[in-house]
Amino acid sequence: MKRPILPTRRSVIAGAASTVLLPAVARAESGTGAMRLRISFDDQQVIYQLVNNPTVRDLISMLPTELEIQDFSNNEKIVHLPRRLDEGGFEAFEDETPGDLCYFLGWGNLALFHDDYTFRDDLIRLGHIEGSVAPLLHKGTYPVRIETV
Repeated sequence: MKRPILPTRRSVIAGAASTVLLPAVARAESGTGAMRLRISFDDQQVIYQLVNNPTVRDLISMLPTELEIQDFSNNEKIVHLPRRLDEGGFEAFEDETPGDLCYFLGWGNLALFHDDYTFRDDLIRLGHIEGSVAPLLHKGTYPVRIETV
């Protein structure tokens, strides 16, 4: 009689990790292969079309999540993340635009720009808003839900 082949610890861990991580990435991809993110707070909601880079993929791996969104300066809202993201998506850019979603390397937070800003080697662009920045003008600090669409 043959002995059954038992899985190794490594294969069990790899299988469990893929069960958890791959569905999140798959859910983030629409029929066009584009990744999208929804950020909801108070009675506001914004959708972002995401770029495909290691920083975005790391962000998606921690979703859905509920955190806090707050106003910062006069041109952005910020969300502090529970941990730092992979910085492999860093690439300099010169076409800053209101509606950009970025990761701020200094503090490890999301920056949701609703007005002009300047790239200073401290941001990783994650995506751009679909539609108007008007929901980001809603002032205050609120619980926020971040999830893939």
